[in-house]
Amino acid sequence: MNKIELEILGKENVFNLIGAEWMLVTAGNKEKFNTMTASWGGLGWLWNKPVAFVFIRPERYTHEFIEQENRLTLSFYAPEYRKAMQLCGTKSGRDTDKVAATGLTPHILETGAITFAEARLTLDCRKLFKTSMQATEFIDKTILEKWYTDKPGGMLHDVYVVEIEQVYQ
Repeated sequence: MNKIELEILGKENVFNLIGAEWMLVTAGNKEKFNTMTASWGGLGWLWNKPVAFVFIRPERYTHEFIEQENRLTLSFYAPEYRKAMQLCGTKSGRDTDKVAATGLTPHILETGAITFAEARLTLDCRKLFKTSMQATEFIDKTILEKWYTDKPGGMLHDVYVVEIEQVYQ
C-alpha cells in the first residue's frame, strides 16, 4: 500500500465513491477489529482540515470499536469486491468472521489503523467530533419517518467527523 497525496481525492466523484460504490468503515486494533459497509457520509473541509463524516448506528458492532479507538479507516474497492461489501453490510461481526467470509486481507497501517490490502483507496482518519442525532432536531420529519420509525431498534445514528490524515492507494 502506497501513501499518496490528499489531492487525489479531488479526482474522485465523492457522490459515487460513497453513495454508489460504498465504503468499509473499519476500527479497532491488530488484536481485534471490525468492519462494516456504509453508503452514508461525505468528504469536505472543516476547521481548516480535510475531513470525512460518517454515520454509525450505536447498535452496530463496529460502533464499539470506533468508540474504543482514536482512529478509523474508510476504504473503497473495485467492483469485483461488491459481494464482499454486501456481506460486510448484512452480517454482524459479532457472529460472522468477516475476514474469513470475504477473503479480504487485513493490513495494519503505520498509525495502527486497520484497512484491507484489496482496497483501491484508504483514508486513515483520526476522530475529531461526535454527536448523536436527536429526533427533535429533524426539520424535515419525513426523513425521520422514512429512515427510522420502521427500522429494527429504530436508533438514530451517531455522527463522527474525522480528520483525513493519510491517503493510501
